Amino acid sequence: MARFLTGDELGNIKSLTYTSVDGHKTDVQTLYDGSGSGKNKSIQALAVASSVSERGRVVAAAHADGSATVFNLKDSSIELLHEWKETRLRAGQNYVGLDIFQQGIYSCTSNGALRRTVNIEDESLTSQTAVLPMRLSDWRLSSDGSTFAYVGDEVELSVCDVEQIFASKTPPGATASVNGQKRKRRDGLLPGEIWRARNVANDSLSLRQPVHNNCLTYIMPSLSASQHHLLVGTQFGNVRRYDTRSSRRPVADWQKVAKTGGIKAVEKGFHEHEALVTDQGSSVFSLDLRNGRVAYGYKGLSGTATSLAPSPTVLASVALDRYARIHSTFPPAEPGQQQEHKGGVLDTVFMKSTPTVVVWDRDSSNMETNTLDESGGDGEAEDDVWDDMESVQDEGSDVEVDRSKRRELKKARSK
Repeated sequence: MARFLTGDELGNIKSLTYTSVDGHKTDVQTLYDGSGSGKNKSIQALAVASSVSERGRVVAAAHADGSATVFNLKDSSIELLHEWKETRLRAGQNYVGLDIFQQGIYSCTSNGALRRTVNIEDESLTSQTAVLPMRLSDWRLSSDGSTFAYVGDEVELSVCDVEQIFASKTPPGATASVNGQKRKRRDGLLPGEIWRARNVANDSLSLRQPVHNNCLTYIMPSLSASQHHLLVGTQFGNVRRYDTRSSRRPVADWQKVAKTGGIKAVEKGFHEHEALVTDQGSSVFSLDLRNGRVAYGYKGLSGTATSLAPSPTVLASVALDRYARIHSTFPPAEPGQQQEHKGGVLDTVFMKSTPTVVVWDRDSSNMETNTLDESGGDGEAEDDVWDDMESVQDEGSDVEVDRSKRRELKKARSK
C-alpha cells in the first residue's frame, strides 16, 4: 500500500491510497475541505515531514492567497494547527517551494520571499525571513536541511547555506554604492550563497543563451558541504546535471529531452540512476542519469502532468485533465542492455476539481514490494500460464521437458 496527498485548485487536501491486493485499486478520501474560499485558496505547494510523533505527521500547505497552513496528520484524520500569511507576496506571484525539516517549515515565493517558521508544534510560532532574487521558478531544500537551491527566469542555479542566509542582513541582489551610484554585484557570491552556476557556452552565432530554468531537484545526499549533485529542467526542454565540486557549468547538458515545450517537473526516483520527468505536453518518462537517455515513457496520458511524487514502490502524478494516476517504475537497464521492463499506468482516478500538487506521505511502514506483475509484465500470472501448458517431448530426444525445466528455460531466456 502506498498513500499520497494531493492539493487542488479549491484548497482541498485529499489522500490517494493505492493497493494492489485483489486487483489495482486507489481509494480517494477528502482530509481537509478548503473549498469554501474558492480558487483564492488554491494549493500551490504541499510538504510532509519525514519524522512522525505520537500526535501524527506534520503536513504543510501553501495557498494562492499567500496563506500557509500546518496540520497534524494521523491515520485518516487531519487537524489544523497553525495558519499565517506571507505578507510579501504580491498579485501575480506564487509559492515556488515548501519543505519541512525537523521543527521548521521553509517556504519561498517567486519574488524571493524566504521564510522559516519554527516551533510548529507549540502554540506560539517564531519566524525568520530572508530575501532571495526575484523571478524564481523553483526552490528545494537539501535532505539534511543545511542548504537549499533555487532557479528561475534569468536566475542561474544557486546553492545557499541555510544558517548563513538567515543570519545575513544583506539581501541577495544588494547593491554597493560607488560615487553615489549603485552597482549590482554580478561576479561575487552573495551573502550566504556558497555556489552559483555559470551560463552555458554561447551558441553557434556566439550569442549569449538566455536562462529559462523551470525546475530543479537534488539527486543524491550531499557527502560534504561543498559538494552537491542537482538536476535542472529548462524551458527549452533540456535537462542539465550539475556537480558543485566539479564545475560551475553543467557536467552534462541533455538537450531536447522534452517532447513538447519545456520541462515541467523533475524528481529523483528511488531506483539508482533514475530521474522522473514531465514536459509541458502529456509526456511522463524515466530518465537514465548515466547518459540522459529516456529509459521508457508512460502511454495513454492525455493531460499535462503538473506534479510528480515518487515513492519506494510506485509513482503518482496529477495532471490538468483532472486525473491522478498511479504508475509502476523500474530501474534503468544496465549499460549495453535493452530496457526489459517498462513502467505502466496502474490506476487512474478522476478528481472532481483540478489537482495542483501531489506528494508521498513518507510512511514506509506498510509499503508493498514492487513486483513485475504490477505493470502487467512477468510475474506469477505468467508462471501460471507455463504451469497450465501440457508437457511436450523433444523430437530429437526421449527426455520429457517438465514444468520445472520450462521455468528454467524461461528464466534463462529472460537473462
